[in-house]
Amino acid sequence: MAYDIADRESIREMVYAFYSRVLKDDMLGPMFTRVLGEDIDGGKWHEHLHRLDEFWLLMMVGHSSYQGDPTPAHAFIGQLTPESFERWLEIFKEVVEEMFIPEISQKFYKKAQIVAAQLRENLGVDDDEDDDW
Repeated sequence: MAYDIADRESIREMVYAFYSRVLKDDMLGPMFTRVLGEDIDGGKWHEHLHRLDEFWLLMMVGHSSYQGDPTPAHAFIGQLTPESFERWLEIFKEVVEEMFIPEISQKFYKKAQIVAAQLRENLGVDDDEDDDW
């Protein structure tokens, strides 16, 4: 049964399910394991997942203990491309559509698109395309 509310518990489950799937992805998995390791249940992943729980709680509910800017953490993940962001969004959409009713999954996905666009801009992912003038 799909969740009909985005709360701390459902967001925590979504974040874990999403990154479990990301780790198995041929494109994205190596980027994350290089920085955070292969064990999603330990090490650096614990802190990362907690931070993402708080981030998505803020995005969806409007309050949490999240503070900071996600851009610096992503600057060290490796060579990000428009395709890696597209894949990230594709997996994210699959997970939220499986876990939440359409109204909530659409809200999650719209916010994820905004976050991805901001990260792409802040990290200069599309800058190479603009340098051809």
